[in-house]
Amino acid sequence: MSSQTNKKQETLAVMPRKTMKGHADSVQDVIHLPKGRRIITCSVDGSLRLWDLEGGAQIGEDWGDGEKKKVGVYKMALSPNGKTVASGDYDGKVKLWDVETGKVVAKWTGNTQVVWSVCWSADGNRVGSGSRDGTARVRNVETGKTIMEIKTGHETVFAVIYSPDNTQIATGGSNENAAKIWDAKTGQLIATLKHNWIVWSLAWTSDGKRIISGSVSPIRIFDTATWQQIAILEGHKSVVTAITLSRNERLLASTSWDKTARLWNLDTNLPVGPPLQHKSAVDSAALSADGKVLVTGCTNVYTWDIHATLKKAGLEHLFQPLSDVNLVVFQ
Repeated sequence: MSSQTNKKQETLAVMPRKTMKGHADSVQDVIHLPKGRRIITCSVDGSLRLWDLEGGAQIGEDWGDGEKKKVGVYKMALSPNGKTVASGDYDGKVKLWDVETGKVVAKWTGNTQVVWSVCWSADGNRVGSGSRDGTARVRNVETGKTIMEIKTGHETVFAVIYSPDNTQIATGGSNENAAKIWDAKTGQLIATLKHNWIVWSLAWTSDGKRIISGSVSPIRIFDTATWQQIAILEGHKSVVTAITLSRNERLLASTSWDKTARLWNLDTNLPVGPPLQHKSAVDSAALSADGKVLVTGCTNVYTWDIHATLKKAGLEHLFQPLSDVNLVVFQ
């Protein structure tokens, strides 16, 4: 029976559409640029790279900050206007990059250890960061000054994200093994969402009604009105390193150190198709705005045809806007 099962899994295996090689170390993050034709990746090798999504070729040279010594880049976030990338570095710096020139336009210090996470406020006026020093910092983009420092209680802050209305900041990390919700103006703690292990990744739905967390399996979904867990997505067997939502928020993709990426139907909270197999732990993922292309990063960068996967599963309706359907969350 087991051999028949293995053969079936091999038959169902989904292969990447493109493989992009070039980084000399693990790819920690990936972002789609507006219009869906280009992506940016960052790596422990200290570089940011711009890629043509369709052809799979690198565009231009590696992005550099002018410093002789390269340090690992662990996280990126694209500004709401799509013109600037914020990055978090191994040496504790947060940098802003001009998307069109690939040059650093601002460089901020203050954190004493690696910056694991960065995010933008919805209005683009502030950048939040989370560090191994246990703090979450908020900086004014125009001046670069720290306007708030939150001592989170996490030993390391692996995830930080603004709520869609800019009123709250969520952090995830180690030590207390929790996601925490903070008032974005005062830095006061609002809620603590306990987990069984380190919270590594977070995503907030655009209506602000749900926050999704990645830890060691399962993925958890919380109602932000009550801060109670309302659903779980079970399947990964190790740390969930990244979670990414399609713009209509009916499809979620996740990556894990179990060497897979997975797709989830958020109408039912069930997996879609077989796991997307990789040769090593997967650190990053980004769905295109329309949800039809997934990019993942481990030692290489891979693109996956999600449209084909959903079509094969008879789930093409998941590309329709949420307004066209009634969303059901199963507990």
